[in-house]
Amino acid sequence: MLRPLLGPGDANLHYVQRSLESRVTARREKILLRGTAPDNQYAVQIITEMIARTRRKGTLSTADVDTILRLSGTESRQVETHSPSSGIVFRSGDRTFSPRSRGQQEYCEAILSHDITFSIGPAGTGKTFLAVMVAVSQFLAGKYDRIILTRPVVEAGESLGFLPGDVQEKVDPYFRPLYDSLMKLIPGERLRKFFDRQAIEIAPLAFMRGRTLEHAFVILDEAQNTTELQMKMFLTRLGDNAKAVVTGDITQIDVQPRTASGLLSIHDVLRDVEGVRFVYLDQSDVVRHPLVARIIVAYEDFQQRQQENGEGENGESKPPEGAESA
Repeated sequence: MLRPLLGPGDANLHYVQRSLESRVTARREKILLRGTAPDNQYAVQIITEMIARTRRKGTLSTADVDTILRLSGTESRQVETHSPSSGIVFRSGDRTFSPRSRGQQEYCEAILSHDITFSIGPAGTGKTFLAVMVAVSQFLAGKYDRIILTRPVVEAGESLGFLPGDVQEKVDPYFRPLYDSLMKLIPGERLRKFFDRQAIEIAPLAFMRGRTLEHAFVILDEAQNTTELQMKMFLTRLGDNAKAVVTGDITQIDVQPRTASGLLSIHDVLRDVEGVRFVYLDQSDVVRHPLVARIIVAYEDFQQRQQENGEGENGESKPPEGAESA
């Protein structure tokens, strides 16, 4: 049990030691603590969470340890105790996928209980992957006939016209995150058959216009790059027995002007509509490399300092009120 818990070369032990006041050592099948009673109590709590996660996954990475440390205390215990019993677990081969934070758990539960769910948060919080995971689970269970994945194709510094290939080949790079999520969950040959039968479809948002999406689980990814008209168009495509998940990060808006993003105003538009749920994720839900959460915090602090110093979005100082621009 200790080997997967400690990690290669005791990497997990070394990593967690940096955040604990107690001295932690491992001998044979025992973990020893040296420190004050409060420090040891906190260390026991963290190590208990590490053991629980190792038993559930079979392995433990430093990213998992970082998540446990960030969610230590009451929040972490609630995640570890209610997440496995919620039934939101997907197994593909010898791999198991499930929510890894309270926010992610809330997100998955919202998808299951609402016809339209909006997930808004920074990179690395699992917005896209968890939506695809729930979609695949419900699709394989026969609750929906199709999975439709879409996102706006917004050029960021490059022109599609200069990319090689036909239209599909030009837009494929934009959908790579969706392909990657699907390939984690469905074996390659089976996934190809679903694509061939159009049981799973990936297409640009523009291709949704004029369609009625029935008996389908539909995911709109990168919704921060939709316009208000595109957002309305997408939401009004839903037909009988359809469920939609909309994901986006309002800190990564590429449409110009920025205020034209359909995701910025959607909460005010739909906040009183029954059957719609908004879930907001933050850095505590980041499950990528441990540095990602700290990078997000650093950017938020930097932007806050800019606002306090009266700087614009591009770092340029705003002229004082009443001053004329040259």
